[in-house]
Amino acid sequence: MNRPEPDTDRILTQAAERFGTPAYVYLTDVIEARIAALQAAFGRWFRLSYAMKCNPNPALLAWLNGRVPFIDVSSGGEFLLATGAGWDAGRASFTGPAKREVELRTAIGAGLGELVIESLREARLADRIAAGLGRRQNVLIRIAPDRVPKGFGDQMAGRPSPFGIDVEEAPEALAQIMALPNLRVAGLHIYSGTQCLKPAAIVENWGIFTAIFRDLCASHDLRPDRLIFGAGLGIPYHPGDAPLDLEQVAAGAADDLDALTSDPRFADTELVLELGRYLVGPAGYFVTRVTSVKDSRGTRIAICDGGMNTHLAASGHFGMVLRRNYVIHRVGGGEGEVKTDISGPLCTSIDKLGTNVVLPRLDEGDLIAIHASGAYGPTSSPVNFISHPTPREIVAEGGQLRDATRIEGAGLRD
Repeated sequence: MNRPEPDTDRILTQAAERFGTPAYVYLTDVIEARIAALQAAFGRWFRLSYAMKCNPNPALLAWLNGRVPFIDVSSGGEFLLATGAGWDAGRASFTGPAKREVELRTAIGAGLGELVIESLREARLADRIAAGLGRRQNVLIRIAPDRVPKGFGDQMAGRPSPFGIDVEEAPEALAQIMALPNLRVAGLHIYSGTQCLKPAAIVENWGIFTAIFRDLCASHDLRPDRLIFGAGLGIPYHPGDAPLDLEQVAAGAADDLDALTSDPRFADTELVLELGRYLVGPAGYFVTRVTSVKDSRGTRIAICDGGMNTHLAASGHFGMVLRRNYVIHRVGGGEGEVKTDISGPLCTSIDKLGTNVVLPRLDEGDLIAIHASGAYGPTSSPVNFISHPTPREIVAEGGQLRDATRIEGAGLRD
């Protein structure tokens, strides 16, 4: 059975008692340690960019500001959240396959660092908007490779995809974008796969990136300011998953990355590793309280105040083909082991957080914690379904707790 440090259970218990359940608790000490580990493994090549789609909590964004050099947003609403949390617009990139005119106008007008171009249509629209604002906007061209190695939980290339410009069409598209007078091609961007726990697959994927970057920059005489590597680094969610060995990834990728950075064409190029889940996922726990327990046809069922509505990913309905339990523990421990199904409060049979989970006996009032919940939590869940309370979000910094619940969205409307 997986157990966290005793101090973690103390923090989770305090959070539940002070702020109620269901709740997400984010431990900043864990994030700090993960930033340090990434810098130790990859700092000789990369600077980091936080992909905030995984967790856009404003208090967490403010805490990350100054600890991570760059931030990537995927909507106009995320751009406003980032700048509202203190991030300078010039340190932001903006990805997304369906950017609307109001979003582009807002971000470009506010001094966006780099617009990540995902289509010719988008490039032409951005050029027109930049012209109207009297600006020349830096852009990165997102490329979709024609293959992604096996081992990635989600693939965004290697098949028909809304993301980026297909590599086979990239030479002509890049030439057309470079000719637009109000855009400046500052570099290239690839993010083709995510949630990979296999070092060899990540190394192979970065090798694909490097080859594409070299070919396109040489053929278009581009000396880029920046090349974005979509990290793809996975985290262990399920019992039996092994954490990714960063040193093994670094050792495998070293030759390619050293050759790239020693090439005179890339002498002034900044390499950026874009990632989100890897930074914050393991730092989060979802805490929910058992409201009732029943035995049904030989199965013990713990019914909790949080479920699919508050943690869609843990329920198995967020891109998971075959449902697997997340790592779960009973807060405070306990004696014995009982196989238990864990259900949420919704009136639907698919509201399950765990099946045959081996835990100490659960009774009404007990707390359980779901690990690896710092990414793709509240904003990835149908929190309005059946109108149960929105989960609280608590930031624990140095053992001090503060309520960081996000109350309202920030989306831009036409």
